[in-house]
Amino acid sequence: MKVTVLGCGYVGLVSGVCFAEFGVNVVCCDLDKEKIDKLMKANVPIYEPGLESLLKKNINENRLSFSYNLGDSIPSSDLIFIAVGTPARRGDGHADLSYVYQAAEDLAPLLEGYTVVVDKSTVPVGTARNVKKIISDLNPDADFDVASNPEFLREGAAISDFMRPDRVVIGVENKRSENLLRELYRPTNLIEAPIISTDLESAELIKYASNAFLATKISFINEMSMICEKTGADIHAVARGMGLDNRIGRKFLHPGPGYGGSCFPKDTKALARIASENGISSRIVETVIEVNEIQKMRMIEKICHAIGENADTKKIAILGLTFKPETDDMRDAPSLTILPELIKRGIKINAHDPKGVEEAKKILPSSVEYFDDIYKSMEGTDAVVLMTEWNVYRNMDMLIVKEKLNTPVFIDLRNVYEPKEMQDYGFDYFSVGR
Repeated sequence: MKVTVLGCGYVGLVSGVCFAEFGVNVVCCDLDKEKIDKLMKANVPIYEPGLESLLKKNINENRLSFSYNLGDSIPSSDLIFIAVGTPARRGDGHADLSYVYQAAEDLAPLLEGYTVVVDKSTVPVGTARNVKKIISDLNPDADFDVASNPEFLREGAAISDFMRPDRVVIGVENKRSENLLRELYRPTNLIEAPIISTDLESAELIKYASNAFLATKISFINEMSMICEKTGADIHAVARGMGLDNRIGRKFLHPGPGYGGSCFPKDTKALARIASENGISSRIVETVIEVNEIQKMRMIEKICHAIGENADTKKIAILGLTFKPETDDMRDAPSLTILPELIKRGIKINAHDPKGVEEAKKILPSSVEYFDDIYKSMEGTDAVVLMTEWNVYRNMDMLIVKEKLNTPVFIDLRNVYEPKEMQDYGFDYFSVGR
């Protein structure tokens, strides 16, 4: 079996490497020549634990290769995965499908023999049928089917999620294409991962519905954290009491500065847009988006309250810039909303992040000063803000932290530390929902 993956971004690269690990021949294509040249040398352009070693292994075993020429692999491929970006469109929040449709146009004249063209990118309902029409119009004689195979990869745990998935969703129109996809995913049978076969539209909607539901849990617990702060309740006790109900579950009930990343912000907006285009008011999803924005604004006020008056004379240390640990992804990270607003209020920023600094430098205000050493970032500052819960921040020496700060103010937006313990160290400690 031969697979071509169009797009060497996060989803495309992880998918291509893992398909190769399944034992099939994979060619990953991208129009970005510089990116392909780096990948040919086994230089991975993103940080994802385990990805680089797996990529090198499969290159060395001749199952994985890279190309910027689609004609090198598409004619001989059994399956072609479209894994290009679908960013939120400016103005209306709808998914920008221009890259998906361009990929369909590019591959259409190159098809030879029976091929299944698979949407791997997160796309609105109806996209697969549009891809089918584009290909059919450009190549009426092509022997092909379209399918939808949404990804469910958590950044920082993508390899494990791909190799040991909770489920594999495939949207197809016939048994011929279904059988080919089932054969591709046969290695997951070893862990008895369920393969859900459904129609194209349902497969496309499963992805959006899943992410919107998880985002709903995050916004819900963040809203509960507001109530906890006003009533004296402990959000951790509330979350624990809720999560032990099997109907609710413990995951995604962790208060913080709001969700971010490449999926939740984009997908919730896209789902709300899909509902609107079909004459439906998606009130829950719309409120989830609103609550998430409110939570980020609330964190700004929490920080300003903690450092006190004369903000324009203050400097703070920010620990963690990425939207979550174990990734260098800065897309829609809460820090992108919080830090610029703090800077507008005259607050100076020192920042540290284990993997996100290079990306942060491209998009955060130039006044942010970056440090390689955690403790040096705190020297002479008036407070420390724990923004992202990287493991390196979980066991800091609080005596050193206190020594470095001008004033012992610790603002923990991820509730990593215990209030009593921090107070015993002599900190003015601020957290979320406690």
